[in-house]
Amino acid sequence: MTDALEIEDLRMHFGPVRAVDGVSLTVPRGGVTALVGESGSGKSTVGRCVVRLLKPTSGVVRIGGVDVTGLSRRQLRPHRGQVSIVFQDPAGSLDPRMLVGDVVAEPLRLSERRLSRRDRQQRVATSLGQVGLREEVARRYPHELSGGQRQRVSIARALISKPALLIADEPTSALDVSVQASVLNLLADLQRDIGFACLFITHNLSAVEYLADEIAVMYLGQLMEKGPREQIFARPAHPYTQALLAAAPVADPVRQRARTPVLLGDDLPSALDPPSGCRFRTRCPLAFDKCAAEVPPQVPIGTGEAACHLVGADGTRPDVRAGAQG
Repeated sequence: MTDALEIEDLRMHFGPVRAVDGVSLTVPRGGVTALVGESGSGKSTVGRCVVRLLKPTSGVVRIGGVDVTGLSRRQLRPHRGQVSIVFQDPAGSLDPRMLVGDVVAEPLRLSERRLSRRDRQQRVATSLGQVGLREEVARRYPHELSGGQRQRVSIARALISKPALLIADEPTSALDVSVQASVLNLLADLQRDIGFACLFITHNLSAVEYLADEIAVMYLGQLMEKGPREQIFARPAHPYTQALLAAAPVADPVRQRARTPVLLGDDLPSALDPPSGCRFRTRCPLAFDKCAAEVPPQVPIGTGEAACHLVGADGTRPDVRAGAQG
């Protein structure tokens, strides 16, 4: 069985800016893969290439086994229903001039034109119910709803065409903290009940630990590490992954005080002129001469892989907190 999403050597350049520079990952059918990294790492650009809001500079994006990178707009139409996206800002992704019911029904008007108006309304009511909204919300405008309700509308619109793959691009970062948990719970419940695959793009490691099966860590357009959630959280191999996890707060004050901080260099590189060799080397406390001279290959470690010269084929991995290998 083919994966829901296969990305091979994806590159997206905006002139001299290499926003995405050789990313390869997969999302299995019915699985959740999280794409994690700091702002500006290129994660959202990957998502937009997958749904073909951007045409990649090069590489392969297969959805359900079909390479969509070279398809024309007309050729893409039959595949549009296979993938949907939920954007970061629900206020900006919903047309303020349209009623909520019309917003949610828009994918049906494009992909299932033979549906009667009554059938569309029934599908809209069902979709709104799935995300915890009452049918009367369909007769309101987006600005009349709260931020959490608007994001639920966005999720209803994304899922009404029953896609096999959902791209969730920072779906909770624009919401109040009190609302974020309810939206994450909703996504987890829908994914379990409906069974769609999901590429979950975020910098929220707590959400990743809750939702994801697999994790891919991205920095400055490239993947640093990928592997199962349990492995990444228990024994991260790449120094950048270790730094991300060390920076994420934990709820237990005793554990939080006992943690060893990771101090990174303040030389923040640009995608306009990325460093030679390893792109993380200018901030990595373990960097040495080889890091500047050679691009590190993806080395298998456990059931994942990491792009670091200090990761050994025998399972050796660096420890950025101790400054040594372990």
